[in-house]
Amino acid sequence: MWVEGGGGRLWREEQELIKQGRERIGQTIKASGSRLCSYAERVVFLMDRSRSPDKSTQPPTPTDNINLGPSANPNAKPTDFDFLKVIGKGSFGKVLLAKRKCDGTFYAVKVLHKKTILKKKEQNHIMAERNVLLKNVKHPFLVGLHYSFQTSEKLYFVLDYVNGGELFFHLQRERCFREPRARFYAAEVASAIGYLHSLNIIYRDLKPENILLDCQGHVVLTDFGLCKEGMEQEETTSTFCGTPEYLAPEVLKKQPYDRTVDWWCLGAVLYEMLFGLPPFYSRDVSQMYDNILHKPLHIQGSKTVAACDILQGLLHKDQKRRLGAKTDFLEIKNHVFFSPINWDDLYHKRITPPFNPNVAGPADLRHFDPEFTQEAISTSITHTPDLAASSSSASDAFLGFSYAPTEEDI
Repeated sequence: MWVEGGGGRLWREEQELIKQGRERIGQTIKASGSRLCSYAERVVFLMDRSRSPDKSTQPPTPTDNINLGPSANPNAKPTDFDFLKVIGKGSFGKVLLAKRKCDGTFYAVKVLHKKTILKKKEQNHIMAERNVLLKNVKHPFLVGLHYSFQTSEKLYFVLDYVNGGELFFHLQRERCFREPRARFYAAEVASAIGYLHSLNIIYRDLKPENILLDCQGHVVLTDFGLCKEGMEQEETTSTFCGTPEYLAPEVLKKQPYDRTVDWWCLGAVLYEMLFGLPPFYSRDVSQMYDNILHKPLHIQGSKTVAACDILQGLLHKDQKRRLGAKTDFLEIKNHVFFSPINWDDLYHKRITPPFNPNVAGPADLRHFDPEFTQEAISTSITHTPDLAASSSSASDAFLGFSYAPTEEDI
């Protein structure tokens, strides 16, 4: 625990100002809105930002049907689970720790309200999240979707249960990490981002709140609602979205941007792990934006030459000269900062994590915010209304959302 001496108190005040600043910024920026994305967001307003759709596609009206995929899973239902605790919540619903009755397996079940999604015209983002989740099963550092189903009122994502805590939670507690620990997390995150890029997916919302630790201390990246699919190596998009402290300059300028926005965000997260604050943070919102656009990167204290060099490379304001602009993940892997990392061992989890969350088992919720875990579970979550009997537009607005894995997927 960070000791509340003079410096500690000032640091905690600064963290509180960051929270307040994010809340203010969230009122003006088009960023994450269906932010039920990490299992235990530390503060609710971080999950309640309004998110803008891609300019290239107009969001459907609430009466339009959205086909979220060809698969079906009509047999799954809420009563298959014992819902034990609320472990996160956001604009569209909640994430709950649940135990499946038939085999006692623990899952994180994300429950979303259809009417809220329709009202905010966020169907396309739910589609993007589902599609990306289906591709995550083959990577060790991305949260996986086991299956999904729906009732006439709600959507249910059955996800990996991860209870080692958010990176944000651990950063708040420890202020900053030593370089080897920061390098380990950055390498696992980079591996996950590189995999998404190989599938032509840009992540666009990398931040400590979306990086979870599993029970052993390995990274698990979550929240795919802002992902952009179909992005070839040279393609660009122009949607103004993300989280304020981590926005790349080209996004702030509303210029076309490519997958290098993710490497900018990796640099910002690495900087925050090493120094305790985002690289261009200011208490004044407009000043922070000006810093991102114009202020040179300031690297304080005694960091290795390799650490300074990779931060300068990742946080280069010119996306064409940014580290990763030429050969993407390969450039990141080959940087001297990561020379202690054996990437094959990393991928196969043969490297012992530098920190063990020391959870006693699935019921150990020490790394979740009590604000969530102490909340009563609504009986509506376990209710299974008749899907066919509903006449609401919500009953058929998510055609094909339900998903059950094939034998090849298992």
